[in-house]
Amino acid sequence: MVNFTIIPHKACNFTAQKLKNSFPTQIIVHKPQNAIHSFPTNAQLKLRLLSCNYGRNNEFLSKRVDSLVAKLRLEDDVDQALPLVTDSGDELDNERNEKGDAFELKLSPLPPRYKLIGTASLAFVICNMDKVNLSVAIIPMSHQFGWNASVAGLVQSSFFWGYALTQLPGGWLAKIFGGRQVLALGVLAWSLATTFIPVVAGYMPGLVLSRILVGIGEGVSPSAATDLIARSIPLEERSRAVAFVFGGLSVGSVAGLLLAPPLIENFGWESVFYLFGLLGVAWFLGFQYIDGEETQPDASVMPSLESTSDKKSSFGSMEELSSSLKEVPWKAFFRSPAVWAMIYAHFCGSWGHYTCLSWLPTYFSEELNLNLTEAAEVAVLPPLASVITTTLAAQFADNLISRGIETTTVRKICQTISFLSPAFCMTLSSIDLGLPPWEVVGILTSGLALSSFALSGLYCTHQDISREYASVLLGITNTVGAVPGIVGVALTGYLLDSTHSWSISLFAPSIFFYLTGTVVWLAFASSKPQSFSKLD
Repeated sequence: MVNFTIIPHKACNFTAQKLKNSFPTQIIVHKPQNAIHSFPTNAQLKLRLLSCNYGRNNEFLSKRVDSLVAKLRLEDDVDQALPLVTDSGDELDNERNEKGDAFELKLSPLPPRYKLIGTASLAFVICNMDKVNLSVAIIPMSHQFGWNASVAGLVQSSFFWGYALTQLPGGWLAKIFGGRQVLALGVLAWSLATTFIPVVAGYMPGLVLSRILVGIGEGVSPSAATDLIARSIPLEERSRAVAFVFGGLSVGSVAGLLLAPPLIENFGWESVFYLFGLLGVAWFLGFQYIDGEETQPDASVMPSLESTSDKKSSFGSMEELSSSLKEVPWKAFFRSPAVWAMIYAHFCGSWGHYTCLSWLPTYFSEELNLNLTEAAEVAVLPPLASVITTTLAAQFADNLISRGIETTTVRKICQTISFLSPAFCMTLSSIDLGLPPWEVVGILTSGLALSSFALSGLYCTHQDISREYASVLLGITNTVGAVPGIVGVALTGYLLDSTHSWSISLFAPSIFFYLTGTVVWLAFASSKPQSFSKLD
């Protein structure tokens, strides 16, 4: 039996009993007068260990402490470890205590899985930087190559061809191999394709193909991130986790729209593709240094799911991979009204999001007669406001769930706000009310920002109804959700050439889908867990 004296730091938020239940050793706990203390978010939990005979095998220190998953490690060279402490907690000058060696250890206040969540969010920042760079660069590129609105719409929509193709494969691969590997390869693929765009820009088939490859790389990312969240985050934290990860998209839009204009004006439109592509490659290289063990799901949180390493070892041939694909309960998915509600809601939300993402810089440029930098600065307002709205929406949803409100009700409330707000604001912008242009900008910004409530509505529902198949379900809905990027973006350019009306080409279709999506969502959406395997 190994005996320890553990002296919690003042930042400790664990009771003596919790510590005793967490370590398989005989423990004497010295705790402050108050049994529980909240610790600062930027602090670390410090524990002092006095070991009588610990040996050099530190595996026993990898244990779950309450709801926190962390790994405690001793110094590799125990003789050069941190200062010794006595039973009273007094430090000794690197001398060996008669009772043994003592070390001060630090326990991170956040579970290690949040390192992965944070890195995934950064990937989505880069993701949307590479998505919106063309919406700004398309203006000088159109002037250089003589493209009209229809051709520009075709070029921008080509991204979504590849994006749609990889949703289902991405979801399946994330389920089999885990989100970590799929996300890493996706980032590398789209980043390399982005750097090649300037090389092939003058050759239309090459340009379209390069954007398709960007879409293929980015297409696997949502499913990979969904897999990570579903396997790691408990229900009461899920809205915030989804908001944090997918909120990176809004941050990426802001960063891309702010950085692209000055880069283009000073170094040419080619520079945004080179720089943004290299950022993705740098992310991929840095991602390799994140401890692979941190990607494993916590058994106490997700007891029914296999670890990524187990999955990789269990699929040794293409026949087994094919068999695993057949085991997915496809029929059960499409017999569920809740799944169909997610599919249509995803389509409706994507129509408004993708058409505005692609065409707002041009809209502001033509309607307000702004130059490239000014148009991009105005276009950055909706995603910038979305960053704030996303955080508020996540707190709102998680608080409702923690207070006992039914999860389905919370998801319906959030998604309804996400649909009706932009529909109302687009309606005001479409009608000739004699509003000054800058008031129209403010109205559109408000509506599009509130559409971020979808991250606490639709985007959480995949994990709610099936954590095991969350990535596959997102692959299904996101495949349909990519169709507006293909059809809607190109159709907007065609209608603009035909009608010369932004109300008809950009706003009217989005309003229609927002309203019908609300009706379908309220009627059929559900967040109740479903055992699809048993239904099939």
